[in-house]
Amino acid sequence: MLEHLPAKATRILDIGTGAGRLIGIAKQRWPEVEAVGVDFSPPMLELSRARFAGDSSVTIMAHNLDEPLPDLGMFDVVMSSFAIHHLTHARKRSLYGEVFNMLLPGGVFCNLEHVASPSERLHHEFLKSMDIAPENDDPSNKLLDMETQLRWWREIGFTDVDCHWKWRELALLTGRRAA
Repeated sequence: MLEHLPAKATRILDIGTGAGRLIGIAKQRWPEVEAVGVDFSPPMLELSRARFAGDSSVTIMAHNLDEPLPDLGMFDVVMSSFAIHHLTHARKRSLYGEVFNMLLPGGVFCNLEHVASPSERLHHEFLKSMDIAPENDDPSNKLLDMETQLRWWREIGFTDVDCHWKWRELALLTGRRAA
């Protein structure tokens, strides 16, 4: 993901921040960056708030992604890691539009995500590779194929839309708002 981020950024948004791992990586790259992380899980919010306690440049907010993002301002980078696949497909598409509208010109969206396999057989191969029995598949997953998501991004207005890395059902999708 790092190689697809811009050389400079002043504000970043981490959607589904969890324990704040992506913000931590971003702060190593851009120590002065202002970061906002949103998540709905109280244990994850507690972990990320503890991680960045004393760093006034990081704001961690409770937010359920089933609802539209609050007005958080504009960002150079919006990132997400394994969060959006829990949303309904209609909500995914809406969220992508919200992300686009929050990006500054030239801004980048990077989404490391769990996507649907093209067939049930390949999905079962993915589960097997992860040592997950089919009956233990996560029922909160609402997987959507990568091609549909990339097409949505293009329709919304993202440019340079691509999948830069994929292993079975795990993929890095990126797009940019034109400068």
